[in-house]
Amino acid sequence: MSQTITLERRGRVAVVTIDRPDKLNALNQQVHREGVALFDELRTDDEIRVVVLTGSGDRSFVAGADISEFEGQTPVTQRDLFHERTLFNTIDTFPKPVIAMVNGFCLGGGNELAMACDIRIASENARFSQPEINLGIMCGGGGTQRLPRLVGEGRAMEMVLTGDMIDAATAERFGLVNHVYPLDQLEPETMKLAEKIAEKAPIALQLSKEAVKFASRSNLDEGLRREVDLFAICFSTEDKREGVAAFLEKRKPEFKGR
Repeated sequence: MSQTITLERRGRVAVVTIDRPDKLNALNQQVHREGVALFDELRTDDEIRVVVLTGSGDRSFVAGADISEFEGQTPVTQRDLFHERTLFNTIDTFPKPVIAMVNGFCLGGGNELAMACDIRIASENARFSQPEINLGIMCGGGGTQRLPRLVGEGRAMEMVLTGDMIDAATAERFGLVNHVYPLDQLEPETMKLAEKIAEKAPIALQLSKEAVKFASRSNLDEGLRREVDLFAICFSTEDKREGVAAFLEKRKPEFKGR
């Protein structure tokens, strides 16, 4: 049983909640260990097609790393920790779509965690920053790499070098989040999107996610070749046959993930 993370299955959608409200859901080593184990479980759960990741309460998604664990860390031990499987890279390489439901503070490692997800939905009270520079350190969970890919180099550089916080409206304007809703609408709107995606063909979802992820990590020619290869794989699936038949018969398809 996890002590820091809860799991709720809502049909084809899994809601994963980081549950350390007394620490504003800050990430510690235990969260990483238990989160990795949970996502490994969900990876092989054929009933789950989409994951929603959030933090407990209304004040914070994840307010960064648990700074108390920095005491006593040497350069070698800290480097070794981040070269192990972390929640960041586990989510980044997770084959199913992951939506970050950002409720409140999304700071440092929290912002890095949200950026490792595929889609980010925020409440109007959400706040984002990479404040590591204020501690005399820098990002270590992907902030300097994923942030420029989402918002551009100039905006990323300003956030990383100043540590300044931006509000949800600014994050949406920058392209850091997809949508912003009032707090009382955050969960229903996020679930509506998650359920819409969960209705799609699971294999096509996985291959589409892989292709989009590949786009920011390759040149255009390599990306186009990968897209064609993945597109061709879809033609080997039962879901492709069902999707085409349903379209021609003017009915809703029933995808099985085969």
